[in-house]
Amino acid sequence: MAQKPVLISGAGLASLLLAQSLLRSKIPFQIFERDASLSFRGQGYRLRLSSEGLDAIEAVLGPSAFQRFWDRCGKTGGSGFVGFDAITGVSYEEKTESLGSRDGKIVGIARGEMRRLFLEGCEEFLHFNKHVKGYELTEDGVRAVFADGSKSVEGSLLVAGDGLKSTIAKQVSGGRLKVYDLGARGIHGQAPTSAFKSLGEGVFRVVDTANPDGRLSIITNVRPNDMDDENVEFGWTMIGIPGVIKAPNDDYTIVGKGAADIAKSLTKDWNPRFKPLFDQMNEHEAAFWKITCSTPTGVPEWPNEPRVGLIGDAVHSMTPAGGIGANTAVRDSALLGRLLHEAGGYAPGVTAEYEKEMRVYGSEAVKSSYGMATKAFSVQIDDSTPTI
Repeated sequence: MAQKPVLISGAGLASLLLAQSLLRSKIPFQIFERDASLSFRGQGYRLRLSSEGLDAIEAVLGPSAFQRFWDRCGKTGGSGFVGFDAITGVSYEEKTESLGSRDGKIVGIARGEMRRLFLEGCEEFLHFNKHVKGYELTEDGVRAVFADGSKSVEGSLLVAGDGLKSTIAKQVSGGRLKVYDLGARGIHGQAPTSAFKSLGEGVFRVVDTANPDGRLSIITNVRPNDMDDENVEFGWTMIGIPGVIKAPNDDYTIVGKGAADIAKSLTKDWNPRFKPLFDQMNEHEAAFWKITCSTPTGVPEWPNEPRVGLIGDAVHSMTPAGGIGANTAVRDSALLGRLLHEAGGYAPGVTAEYEKEMRVYGSEAVKSSYGMATKAFSVQIDDSTPTI
């Protein structure tokens, strides 16, 4: 008998890397994505890849496909952030964290590019405009239930890789999985490489402590191979402690000029060295984002449901502090993919074994990310912190 497919909710990084693992293992799968395309909305800030993240991706893709992936990654010299005072323009070396991962380089890639690479070969199994809102168990499998009330084919396993608002995560965990809105806000922006010329190569953090509402900063990565390519845009990520970045009508879904105007207003008094990043920005790509975090004590326990698994932000959403979130998500994909490969497809006990191992490194990562965020973003989770 033909195997029932593994059903995957969401077409984010973790989901698509899991799909690559299943493809190599010849395990059938179907991916359901709520958006109309991979480029339906902004892809967010550039991702830094740690040694653990690169190891996980390499384990899934194999030598030749990983080499293609590696060739598309940017490699920046240095081992950590170079800091700047946003007002004076004076630079200083930060000692807060080491960013290097392989070959003595800081390795990064745009989120959208990473998704496209992970999708290669899986296109025919990806279904757009399919918003999974829940699941129902069958006698010998599981079905995804869509927002319009329709249902998927019967699968052997449902894997939720559909992000921090996953309703599957809430359903399978009995509400134990929670994501908190920390109140800190960000804006992502892009500008042509010419706007970054005065910075030179490196990973930079520009910090404004003179803002009357509180600390505001941006992070950006200027990669040597792209510095002179006028067809490339570099990105920057702005972060403000709670109360600094305020969207019109508190609507953080706004993209484009509305977000760009806020970024320009917040940086109007910055040193001329940094003004081109905002004056020359691609306003269409500007977007707000909220800083959130799962329960900081770690991934909670819930009664295992053998037919349902959770990966990525659906099970351990993290703050951007430390750049841990995406690297932990790809570890999920590699682990679950390996267990399914070893079992020859779905088998009872696979999700329990996965959850046992994932809870260890996932909880460690959430605690670490939250700990760094409390210092960097002046945030705290307590009984009054709203959930999303």
